[in-house]
Amino acid sequence: MIAVLAGAALLSAVPAQGAARKTVTLGDNYFVPQTLKVKRGTTVVWRWPSFEQAGDVHDVKLLAGPKGVKKFGSEAASTDYRFKRRLTVPGRYRFGCSLHHEMRMTVNVRR
Repeated sequence: MIAVLAGAALLSAVPAQGAARKTVTLGDNYFVPQTLKVKRGTTVVWRWPSFEQAGDVHDVKLLAGPKGVKKFGSEAASTDYRFKRRLTVPGRYRFGCSLHHEMRMTVNVRR
């Protein structure tokens, strides 16, 4: 009985993760929003809209992130594409499009 209660206490101490999701839209050389604040464990989804809205081929690349986070990125795409990544390490993530150097955004992940 004590082991069961101790296990239940440990499970309740673990923060709920995986449910939060935020969407970023790529446009003609911009991200909307450009700055995003999320909780640890949030999945960020980058969405390429129709060609009329996206206007060009774009990708999403991690330019800099918290210590220990390996760089990652999407494929280049122009329309109706999605790329997602669950951000689990707190800190600042800077993203950009490798094809358009003016396209930049920041995601701040808090505990």
